[in-house]
Formats: sequence, structure tokens, C-alpha cells
Amino acid sequence: MLVAAAVCPCPPLLVPEVATGAAPELDAARAACSDALGVLAAARPDLLVVLGTAEPGGRGPFPQGTPGTFRGFGADVDVRLGPATDAPLERELPASLAVGAWLLERTGWADAPIEGLGVADTLEPERCAETGRELAGRAERVALLVMGDASACRTLKAPGYLDERAAPFDAEAARALGAADLAALRALDPALARELKAAGRAPWQILAGAAHGVRLTGTLLYEDAPYGVGYLVATWS
Repeated sequence: MLVAAAVCPCPPLLVPEVATGAAPELDAARAACSDALGVLAAARPDLLVVLGTAEPGGRGPFPQGTPGTFRGFGADVDVRLGPATDAPLERELPASLAVGAWLLERTGWADAPIEGLGVADTLEPERCAETGRELAGRAERVALLVMGDASACRTLKAPGYLDERAAPFDAEAARALGAADLAALRALDPALARELKAAGRAPWQILAGAAHGVRLTGTLLYEDAPYGVGYLVATWS
């Protein structure tokens, strides 16, 4: 059963060594993510699953101890998804899960075993719901760290240029995450999310599936759009 969730953005820029001189601009987002992970720890889960979108080579499950790196982003920073194990490791974490691993290392997570799951940003809502229910059934007390950005079209200099639909989309996503509104999250339009480059849509809908039948309270901790990309931090408990 899902007992807690933290929703965090997943830009590699959260890692100060990647952001370099611009690192202070995301200090508030980093602090909110740390607070969100504290909610996960307080829930005393039996299993933590870190969830995020990935390209085809980074999809599927990742066992505890899987390494990740930010060397491709110009930073000599390596991470690991929880403590190392004896399990065979065939590939590295995708970027979204690497950011999640970095957040967990930064806060010294040692509260439960960890697994990762990379999914396609095109995953259909019905499949998202099924995946969420499957994750919630993995242990008696499951927590999710849900990594995903909102739209990337908030300003003229945004990665996706300015789209007037972006701000309303982000506002509804923020409201739904802050209220733990499962119906509203399920109603997010996959086609619109893809046009707005909102990679968080599928992970958020997986979260909604995992929370089906469970009464959780949501809190929105952070909402901003630095660099024209919507970043949201929320907790469910």
C-alpha cells in the first residue's frame, strides 16, 4: 500500500556542480526537495521506489545500488541508487533517476530499501494507473519518489519556447499535486503534456494509480518556473 510520496523536479541543474555559477538560483527548490524526502522518511516505508521518465535504453526496473553519473552534463559527479548490493548491474541510471539518487544521497537516506523505475513519457494513462497499482502492491508500506518536470514552455527562452497553454497546465498540475487530487491527475492530457514537454505527466499519473483507494493528504512545497521550465515539489502522506 502507498503510504507516502514526494514529487520533485528532475533537472540535472539541481546538482550544484552541473549548475556551476547558477547553482544558487535553485537553492529554494533543493531545500523543498529535502523537506519532501523528510516526509518519506517519517512514513517508515518498507520500500522506496524512485520513478521518472527515461529514453528507451533507460526504461524498466533498476535494482538498489545501480550507479548513475552527471559526467555527460559536464560535472564530475557520480551517484548510486542506495547502498551497493551483490546484484548484477547492467546499465546506469537515466538522468531523472540519477537526480533522485543524488537527492537521496544528499539527505542521507537510510530508511528503506530502494528500487528505480524508468518509464516512457508517452505511457498511456490506463497503463500509468496499472503501473501505479503494481508499485503500491510491492510491499506493505510503499513510498514513491516521483521525479518529473512540468512544462518547458513558460517563456521565450524556455527549451520549448513560449506556449500560452503552459502556465494553465502547470497551475492545474500544481493544484492537483498539492491537493492529492487523483481525478485531476488522471485527467491530464497526454498529448498536450507532450506538446508542452511536461515529462512529469506519466510519473504523476502513476502516482495517482498507486494512491487509488488510499486517503492521502497533499501539500505543495514549491512552485516556480526558472529557465522557463515548471518545477513542482509536493508531498503526499
